[in-house]
Amino acid sequence: MTTETERAYSDNVRRLSPSATIAVSSLATELRARGRDIINLSAGEPDFPTPDFIRTAAVAAIQAGHTRYTPAAGLPELREAIAGALARAHGADTTPGGVVVSAGAKQALFNALFVLTGPGNRVLIPVPYWTSYPEIVQLARAEPVPVRGPEGRGYRVGPEELEAAWDPEVRAMILNSPSNPSGSVYRLDELEAIARWARDRNVWLISDEIYARLCYTADRAPGLLDLPAELRERAVVINGASKAYAMTGWRIGYSYTDPALAGELSALQSHTTSNAATPSQHAALAAFTASAEQEQELEAMAAEFRGRRDLVVDRLEERLPGTGYVAPEGAFYLFFRADRWYDDDRPDSVSLCTALIEEAEVALVPGSAFGDDRYVRLSFAASREELEAAFERLGTALGSHGG
Repeated sequence: MTTETERAYSDNVRRLSPSATIAVSSLATELRARGRDIINLSAGEPDFPTPDFIRTAAVAAIQAGHTRYTPAAGLPELREAIAGALARAHGADTTPGGVVVSAGAKQALFNALFVLTGPGNRVLIPVPYWTSYPEIVQLARAEPVPVRGPEGRGYRVGPEELEAAWDPEVRAMILNSPSNPSGSVYRLDELEAIARWARDRNVWLISDEIYARLCYTADRAPGLLDLPAELRERAVVINGASKAYAMTGWRIGYSYTDPALAGELSALQSHTTSNAATPSQHAALAAFTASAEQEQELEAMAAEFRGRRDLVVDRLEERLPGTGYVAPEGAFYLFFRADRWYDDDRPDSVSLCTALIEEAEVALVPGSAFGDDRYVRLSFAASREELEAAFERLGTALGSHGG
């Protein structure tokens, strides 16, 4: 039943749901504060400190008085550094005019969807998806349309699945590679096939590449900027500093697109948040202009995530044999089947995860938050000791329930 208070809310937010990942992480933090020994494997952020050279740059910027407004699209030198980093990574011609720096990649996604879509439009979203994608689409008054790829392909979609979901109201599609929550990575030929389909159907491609540097099949995951220029005319690349540089709290993301569209994104941002925090931009400038020696620190983080990926896959197969999962090729998540443990008391992923927090003191995220209630997500952005202990507990708790 709708209450009088709820009727007072705008249609802009009436359908929104809180972030499930933040809700689980908050519950884990609350239980820890009560003295419970909770192993929190729900959070989507690196457990490493921000590298010292980045922190030092921020402190120096503050001491130098760099605390005033910047242009809405970001510091010119930061936009130039990001364009240069993209050019080196992809071998593409880039321009600082295509870069808009935002308060996190989430804002860059909001900017793109709000500018490119609206009432009556539909946006294709591959399943499983990051929990915020459908909510951001709804904030733009558009309709999220889930699209599922084949399990044997890591649920990656292709033109066949996209065409089956297409109608004339489809305005955009969101790509995410490496994927949160599955860790699946799109191959370059798969991206090209999708881009050709999108060009033929006049669909905008919004590619969230925030985990691109955390890839276990190559130095980085392929992205839209690796494609021929004619396939990138209706594309927006989303990225940022949060994951690969361990800078989640600094809130620095960016979009890269055609400079004309970048101007529209910047104009929107000028009326919402204006510029991202100025000291954070100076910290990001150090990140995106890292020396070869400083890059080694970033590569060491990625190598540690690779080792943890191997550990959690091995422990899943040892402690919970026969459990289906998506082989993580990037990011830092293990997305595994949990429906074998559902019963009358725990009929879905939410109730199972709630029980696991209480019984095993391990916090996971229910797959329903990502569009697939059969699964749960485990973050291996935690120490190896915590991961080992977590699988001991999960093996005991779930093993005792059969499956």
